[in-house]
Amino acid sequence: MENLIDKYSLPLEEGIEQKVKVIANNSHQYFEQDILKQLFRLLDLTSLNTDDNASFIKKLCDKVNHVEEHFDGLRNVAAVCVYPPLVDTVKKSLQDNSIQIASVGASFPTSQTYLSIKKAECKEIINQGADEVDVVLPLGAFFAGEYDYVYKEIRELKETIGNKKLKVILETGMLNDYKNIQLASLIAMEGGADFIKTSTGKHKPAATYDAVYIMAQAIKAFYKQTGKTTGIKPAGGISTTEDALSYYAIVKDILGEQWLNSSLFRIGASRLTNDLLGHIRQEEVSYF
Repeated sequence: MENLIDKYSLPLEEGIEQKVKVIANNSHQYFEQDILKQLFRLLDLTSLNTDDNASFIKKLCDKVNHVEEHFDGLRNVAAVCVYPPLVDTVKKSLQDNSIQIASVGASFPTSQTYLSIKKAECKEIINQGADEVDVVLPLGAFFAGEYDYVYKEIRELKETIGNKKLKVILETGMLNDYKNIQLASLIAMEGGADFIKTSTGKHKPAATYDAVYIMAQAIKAFYKQTGKTTGIKPAGGISTTEDALSYYAIVKDILGEQWLNSSLFRIGASRLTNDLLGHIRQEEVSYF
């Protein structure tokens, strides 16, 4: 597994910070209504609070159900993401079948338990009606250099959920350097990840432009050799429309128009949602 960077001909670029800065600074060109509405369609509307309960999540889903009534010409979010015990509440509450039901799993956010328990949890999440499971790459094993084990775990979790989407969270803020982000991205994709995702939002730094740039380059290299398209999901600390547009610009610049849809590009959002709706409506919004 440690030879994956050579396998995919993915040497680290020089001047990544400057390249990313230029892309982000130029992202204001996308500040237009059609793209803002497109961004809303890419959101994984997420609630992962310690005190979440069925009543709270039902109210959240009720708001999702009425988005298109309150905001003319707006297509709804891509997914609603919750803790495992609340998947059934989302399934019973959402009226739009095109909205995916997502859950975090496999001992989120630490990934610190037995693989058998992680697999059982992921299986139950799917049995309860989820379409997607977001799991954390086992960082303990990764930092110990146990790359074959990391690959095996991801592969077995993907096998457990079958044709449902597996999003692997790299926790890029803890990976320390660009090479680790590259390697973690490639191992996750080799293991069968349908998406690679930056962060749980539980550690700082969470999503960063540099990390998403490197992840997108890894996805591009993986696609070039395998023909498999892997999704990308910036998540964690993204609270402004300007930030979201910068991630949009990075993905577009590296992966192209093909990736600018909810099948291959998501943005994890909780605080971002109202800010984005406010820019779409051009007034302050506190809908969610």
